[in-house]
Amino acid sequence: MATVEQVLSSLRKVVDPELHKDIVSMGMIKDLNITDGNVSFTLELTTPACPFNDDIERDVRAAISEIGIQNLNLKVTARVMEGRAISMDELIPDVKNIIAIASGKGGVGKTTIAVNLALALAETGAKVGLLDADIYGPSVPLMMGAEASPQVINNKIQPPNVEGVKVISMGFFYEQSQQAGIYRGPIISGIIKQFLTDVAWGSLDYLIIDLPPGTGDAPLTMAQTIPVTGIIIVTTPQDVAMNVAVKALGMFSKLNVPIVGVIENMSYMLCPHCNEQITIFGEGGGKKISEKYGIPFLGEIPLSPQIREGSDKGKPVIISDADSIQAKELRKVAKTVAGRISVIAADLNSNQIASNESTLAPSTTAAD
Repeated sequence: MATVEQVLSSLRKVVDPELHKDIVSMGMIKDLNITDGNVSFTLELTTPACPFNDDIERDVRAAISEIGIQNLNLKVTARVMEGRAISMDELIPDVKNIIAIASGKGGVGKTTIAVNLALALAETGAKVGLLDADIYGPSVPLMMGAEASPQVINNKIQPPNVEGVKVISMGFFYEQSQQAGIYRGPIISGIIKQFLTDVAWGSLDYLIIDLPPGTGDAPLTMAQTIPVTGIIIVTTPQDVAMNVAVKALGMFSKLNVPIVGVIENMSYMLCPHCNEQITIFGEGGGKKISEKYGIPFLGEIPLSPQIREGSDKGKPVIISDADSIQAKELRKVAKTVAGRISVIAADLNSNQIASNESTLAPSTTAAD
């Protein structure tokens, strides 16, 4: 009969492909029990959107089989790791990870990426919020098809829930759709802070923040005010978009905000007749940024009428055309993003543990 030590020793051979650590040391094995030769435990992944969940489960079953165990009761769950600095948790304590979507210029599809990314993560079972920080030109409510308005209960703004995503935007508060947002920088900063602290976000695994383009007050306030897990840079393949995206990347790097990676939008268009890829805006912009600055390339999203039509009708392509190539690519990017967030969170937690151990270690002095 196998022992607990033998089971754990075998499972230590299973390594998470992204974290590069074995699942035992990462604390992914829960409630291990051995009764009459039957082994049961829970495999707790670091995110429900883990891109390697099938691979890890397969390796776990293989590892258990190697030590002669035939009866395995395996339960697979997920608990998203927290990737925010502990010192800032009092601002929004129940939000584990904040992911900001940024771009150097407008027109690259940043909001489209933010909306579909939030929906794709929510599909996996993650608890997701979406904050529209583009105060001047909010478009998230339209793209999400959000019909309900926020309510105020106990001095907290209750965000509408759309397809499992909690949504807040200045667009909800304009009396008319054509009303312009005319605000100076300090007011913009105040609105964003209020959306962060006065909205009843509740417990979230991921809060997606759709930033306005450029390097103005909103991105600067966000980067300096809250503990962001990481920034995603959105660009198109063309050189002009790539060159401006690099400026946004430079700003966040100077502010020591972790970079999750770069997404290339409108990478190509599939010919409806021959299915050939047509690179309307050139090619390789996202990969050039990735290679030159050493940041991960998260994926490329094709240009398609379905994405545009879905956004205009308030039915993002993830929902309106769930089986399309576009939706599948967006889901793939979402899983890659979730994996990157787990890596950032694991590194942060390791650094905090090392720092705590260094602080608690007894000081040594030379003998007299």
